[in-house]
Amino acid sequence: MNVLGIIASAVAALFITAVLAKGVHRTVLRSRPAPEGPGRGPRARKLRKLGGAALALGTGAVVAAAWALGPDGSAGTVGALLAGAGTVAALGLVHDLRPLPFALRLTVQAAAATLVAHLAGLSPAAALPAVLWIVLVTNAFALLDNSDGLLPAVAVVTAGGLFTCAAVDGRLVLGLFPAALAAGSVGLLLHSWHPARVHLGSTGALFTGFALASCGALIQFHAPQGRTAWAALPLLATVALADSALVLISRRRAGRPLVRGGGDHIAHRLRRLRVTVPGAAVVMVLWALVPVLAATLVYAGTLHPAFLLAVPLASGAAVAALLRVPVYAAAPRGAAARGTASRPTAFPPAARTAPGSAVPLGTATANPTVPPPTGRPSAGITADRR
Repeated sequence: MNVLGIIASAVAALFITAVLAKGVHRTVLRSRPAPEGPGRGPRARKLRKLGGAALALGTGAVVAAAWALGPDGSAGTVGALLAGAGTVAALGLVHDLRPLPFALRLTVQAAAATLVAHLAGLSPAAALPAVLWIVLVTNAFALLDNSDGLLPAVAVVTAGGLFTCAAVDGRLVLGLFPAALAAGSVGLLLHSWHPARVHLGSTGALFTGFALASCGALIQFHAPQGRTAWAALPLLATVALADSALVLISRRRAGRPLVRGGGDHIAHRLRRLRVTVPGAAVVMVLWALVPVLAATLVYAGTLHPAFLLAVPLASGAAVAALLRVPVYAAAPRGAAARGTASRPTAFPPAARTAPGSAVPLGTATANPTVPPPTGRPSAGITADRR
């Protein structure tokens, strides 16, 4: 595998993913109109989630083709990544069609991570922390799929950092998957940027998160002894981990279920601060860019590892500040006594129904939304669907 092969693979991944996503969009437009309006019924909403399948197919096909055409002893790493990422993509597709229990999804992810560690030749001592890390980061990145274009945009930055670290070591084989994933995410962004015409769904979200986490684990395992990979590479997941920490802390404080979706992610809180949907994605990308640049510079040996301490400190301060942004409305007075509301909700009582609609925004919808401070429904901001 050489630089020209990487470039060709990236271009192919971008083109294939963009074409497939365009096909998904056309299928949505041809879907049977529902009472909610053309392209907005339950069937159309499921079809929109096939954008994630387009990303998985486009990226996976290109990586598999490059692996087959370049027999250079990369069977262990590339084959492991394809097997694991394909497994979680299939899991996500089933979950998009029929929701699966969280415990089952977590078990399949752990099995896929174990498969990656085994096929890549990791020792038992290295396999256990790698599996735990892959499962943690997979879900952290997957939870970022809560706003138009957010996860693909962050994935481009993160995958670029992974590719740079692999290239610094001269291991372009390990950089093949990140390069193809970054290009494929750009191709999907052409259709998932606000207002999104297709969505990642669980298929694309889990595929993206698992690929990023697995590539990081394998790059760290194969890093030379002189590299500070143990300190640099984990920072590539700073934004995803910060978002998950924010959600878990706020839900714990509010007494809400930890694994149930809600409008309390970073993007939702930025929306409360009157940041637009595209603006929230840009803010998150810039946030991700800082730790990625710091990590790659430290990994390359051009920046002292002590500078890495500033990244978690700054991110922790940002999480603490965002915790002060209200996202859960208190129950109306007397509601607890009447037994009509026992838990706080992420939807203010005055804005629980969209104008002209009798369907509550916080109930029984496939993609519940968090209204902005003006009370108008916010297009493009969707609550966590996992």
